[in-house]
Amino acid sequence: MALRGPLRLTAVALVLTALSRVAVAAELEKVATGKPQTEKPLGVVELFTSQGCSSCPPADEFFAELAAKENVVALAYHVNYWDYLGWQDTLSNKENTERQYDYMRAFGSRSVYTPQAVINGRSHVNGANRKEIDGALARMDRTGEGMRVGIKVSRTSDRVMIDAGDAGNGPTDAHVVIVYFDPPQMVKIGQGENSGRNMTYWNAVSDIQIAGMWNGKAQRYELPMTEIAKKGGCAVLLQSVGKDGVPGPILGAALIRKPDRL
Repeated sequence: MALRGPLRLTAVALVLTALSRVAVAAELEKVATGKPQTEKPLGVVELFTSQGCSSCPPADEFFAELAAKENVVALAYHVNYWDYLGWQDTLSNKENTERQYDYMRAFGSRSVYTPQAVINGRSHVNGANRKEIDGALARMDRTGEGMRVGIKVSRTSDRVMIDAGDAGNGPTDAHVVIVYFDPPQMVKIGQGENSGRNMTYWNAVSDIQIAGMWNGKAQRYELPMTEIAKKGGCAVLLQSVGKDGVPGPILGAALIRKPDRL
């Protein structure tokens, strides 16, 4: 992922407090849902989809199941390159499309497609193929290509604390990526290949921001609760970066839901 355009440092929205080499001692509070956050989820599934793609509804329906799982961080990136088919995706934006093209370069592919599911930033499969997605998550978890850095989330009345753990062995540099998403919403598609369908979309990404760097040591980041309250929630990704700026493997992740009450 290149540090350019909309993927910008958010010095105003995010306050970084380095706690290098210092473990967080306080017991974490429960998140807004009342349930403790999973420190190391099974994995991250990033679905690239479009309301104008006739092959996407089965992937969107399976994605809704993934989004409901507590041990999976599921993010849906609606892209805009199918809009010419007669329906402009109401949830798409160019930043989502740019992220998919960044993955294309990272994987050495020649083109992009929908529905595409990227697993842990490491591989991609057809987003409608339940067996391949479940298999990739389980295989990477077994082989050490899953979430190996713990991320704990706690909150006060006005902020969220994000504590990234120590790397141990392996890659030690990554971007701290904050991916905001909308609450679930139903869309009636009026034209195009899916004309007449009523689809409910989960965790549709609305903004991607790079908060800073993680250098392999325990570190704390603070996020204003007001930022999450504007959205449906956000995901925190520790994602390594290739030498040419393309996104690499995701080393850790956590999901933060919008609180029911502020």
